Amino acid sequence: IEAHKKARGKIEIRGKLSLTSKEDLSIVYTPGVAGPSRAIHDNPESAKDLTAMKNSVAIITDGSAVLGLGDIGPEAALPVMEGKALLFKTFAGIDAFPITLSVREIEDIVGAIAAIAPTFGGINLEDISAPRCFEIERRLAQELPIPVFHDDKDGVAIVVLAGLMNSLEVIRKKKENIRIVINGAGAAGTGILKLLSLWGISRISILDRGGIISDERKDLSPHKKEFLPLLDPAIKKGGLADALSGADVFIGVSVGGVLHEKAIRNMNADAVVFALANPDPEIMPEAAKRGGARIVATGRSDFVNQINNALVFPGLFKGLLDARLILVTDRMKIAVASALAGLIPDPAEEKIIPDIFDIRVVDAVAQTVKRFA
Repeated sequence: IEAHKKARGKIEIRGKLSLTSKEDLSIVYTPGVAGPSRAIHDNPESAKDLTAMKNSVAIITDGSAVLGLGDIGPEAALPVMEGKALLFKTFAGIDAFPITLSVREIEDIVGAIAAIAPTFGGINLEDISAPRCFEIERRLAQELPIPVFHDDKDGVAIVVLAGLMNSLEVIRKKKENIRIVINGAGAAGTGILKLLSLWGISRISILDRGGIISDERKDLSPHKKEFLPLLDPAIKKGGLADALSGADVFIGVSVGGVLHEKAIRNMNADAVVFALANPDPEIMPEAAKRGGARIVATGRSDFVNQINNALVFPGLFKGLLDARLILVTDRMKIAVASALAGLIPDPAEEKIIPDIFDIRVVDAVAQTVKRFA
């Protein structure tokens, strides 16, 4: 808290042109600014070359599903969005602007974002609760001529897939033979489920607060019913401990402290545990190891194997903006995951994913994205 208080936030705006004389003023403001304004009026596409638009991203939330903190509101979400903006700038040189909205209805959020979209080269949706976030993303992707990326859903899923690719290499298991349990059926859990299914994993179970999701549940929301065909039909009911019996991989995107050592002991040998809830993981790494997990990852930066979407979004937007791409396709997501995994040629138990400060990461992701131009 003291560091944030002293700095009064983590970001600021700096000018690119000199402003120390009347001549400078005549260029950056009136009358010189009329030149680019007229040019953009005649050709709106030229705004990407004459303004900061091409290198700018809006990070937008309503504060309804922030990290593992839940619905803390737009003001309390602002420090998280500022932190993300700093990552954009530091790692990819992208100017990102944190925007928190005080509205909650889908129509209001879509309308607000669409209204400010002409300022930006891309939209990064963040920490908006499910299932509203899915419809908001779908609507905006249809309506806007710029990329819209739902980072909680797809950014996390990409890094999870990358970590899983290398984990399977370490434990010498094939994707066709493993069983995965995902705890948390919000945006991140849904994104992970869909991407792993696309990659070729067929035995996946997912849990929400009501337990294992299956066609026997009568309380499922429409968006959860949509992914029923992707789930392991053999796992029908019970809680987390039931689902983990005989499983190979646990992926937690829920809340802290819900996974216990005993449940890990009932998993298959060489268990993989991705406890990704922030700031407190589903189980602490040392406890997971005591339970018998061979590979453990968290979303935190103070442990090895950090599975965090910060490995994706800076490079992904750099590639999208540089190549002027609009769509983020499933093939692109899998290719980015493969590129990240490939940065670790010899994965090990405590090295399944590159470090966020690895200077190769942003370029590897950006170049992968550009191949889809």
